[in-house]
Order: sequence, then C-alpha cells, then structure tokens
Amino acid sequence: MTRRYLPTTLPRLAAEWDGDGPGTDDAVVAADDGEETEYAALMTAADASAELLAGLPDGRRRRVVVVAETSADDAPVAWRDVVAVHVDDQDDADPDDDLAWWATQEIGDLVASL
Repeated sequence: MTRRYLPTTLPRLAAEWDGDGPGTDDAVVAADDGEETEYAALMTAADASAELLAGLPDGRRRRVVVVAETSADDAPVAWRDVVAVHVDDQDDADPDDDLAWWATQEIGDLVASL
C-alpha cells in the first residue's frame, strides 16, 4: 500500500465529497511508513494546501490534507481509500501548527459545517 497525502481546501473538500473521490493533484507520497517520514509528507502537503488558500473567504482559510492508502502512487483515489483528514483548527493558522485529525466517518460533518 502507498500512503498519499492530498492537499486541498475546505471548499474543494465539500465539492468533492459528493463525487467519486478527492482530487489527487499534487499528492505527496510518503517514502516509507516511518512516523517521521509520514509526518514530513503530511506537513509538505499542508504547505501545498496553504498555497491554495489565497482569496478564500473567512471561515474557509484552513489547510486541509486528505490521507489515502492506494495500491500505487498513481492509482485513482476513492473515498473508501481515505483513512483520515487533517485540518487546521482555525483560519490562518501558523504554518508550524499541527493539524487536527478527523476520522473518515466525520468528513460529512466537517463539510456540512461549511
């Protein structure tokens, strides 16, 4: 299995939620399953997510990273492949802040709160 970190935004996550799966543009792949390697991949994806936030309205400027496990680096990602979502606790969070973990069964609640 390949663990992929997919940078996105809250509006994109909400738009993708009713579709086949999250977008895979700019996916970051962890080189191995080591804790430090996975954390580095998560934070690299969080940085990529931060670049997507320009121009978003208040309440929507939070880094979002969807974590998925797929059979290959370039395999399509379906919602069943998603293992977690990481989201900033507040708008314009410090880039060094950790992101909050959301379980897959909470994604619907997250997008409904927008």
